[in-house]
Amino acid sequence: MSAERITEIESGAQGSPRLAAQGVSVGYGGRSVIEDLDVTIPPGVITTIIGPNGCGKSTLLRTLTRLLKPAKGAVVLDGEDIAGLRTREVAKKLGLLPQAPVAPEGLTVADLVAKGRHPHQSWLRQWSSDDAGVVERALAMTGVSELADRPVDSLSGGQRQRVWISMALAQGTDLLLLDEPTTYLDLAHAIDVLDLVDDLHESGRTVVMVLHDLNLATRYSDNLIVMRAGSILAQGHPRDVITAELLDEAFGLRAMVIDDPVGDRPLIVPIGRTHVRLEQVPRRNVQVRLG
Repeated sequence: MSAERITEIESGAQGSPRLAAQGVSVGYGGRSVIEDLDVTIPPGVITTIIGPNGCGKSTLLRTLTRLLKPAKGAVVLDGEDIAGLRTREVAKKLGLLPQAPVAPEGLTVADLVAKGRHPHQSWLRQWSSDDAGVVERALAMTGVSELADRPVDSLSGGQRQRVWISMALAQGTDLLLLDEPTTYLDLAHAIDVLDLVDDLHESGRTVVMVLHDLNLATRYSDNLIVMRAGSILAQGHPRDVITAELLDEAFGLRAMVIDDPVGDRPLIVPIGRTHVRLEQVPRRNVQVRLG
């Protein structure tokens, strides 16, 4: 990708970046996972981090949310080093949906979503009608108002994900980070959750996700970050990033990249040992041909 294109995406037409990592190095137990990584999250779009297992996707997301402290470098949120901000201030600016979250047994949907208001509470400012209104709007935005009195652990996987997203919305932030929001969901429920994420983006929120499904990532994202072995191979719009060569380099995946018949994004067609022949695919749909 050209340097000009990267600059265009990083600067964004909608304003200055809200979130960036600058030269961060992160690891676990003495083992380095990310080394000297720089990345800027463009505002007002859906950014999805993809890459093979163990490449550092979730590590990067957790570092951006301050759940992991980098050994070197800094994460910048709204122009400030996130390490120097109070936890309450971070929570007012950034909402997080961790991978496979679990609610306490018997906790109702309304009570869970209300926890999103905790960053706004203090000894001087207790629960108010304004907080109740925010919770009601968050429930309505995610389509779970009718579930308010149900225990969270009685819901389906797709319903639970909507409820957790509601809690993040109740924080009142327009920056949402979602770690594998479609984990353990069947395809229909995964599409339902990602449609909701797209609706939230359309309402003005900046979203950062980690996804494993490459075709869902390309369909629902405006900006892809492709990782391998703790580094970023490419970043940009799916049309500019996804090629057969990149898929081979990042995932060791032999695939064709064709036009998605229901959108303006690339569609990835893996090629396995059945040896699908290139000439069987209509030439007009082929974006990248294998050598």
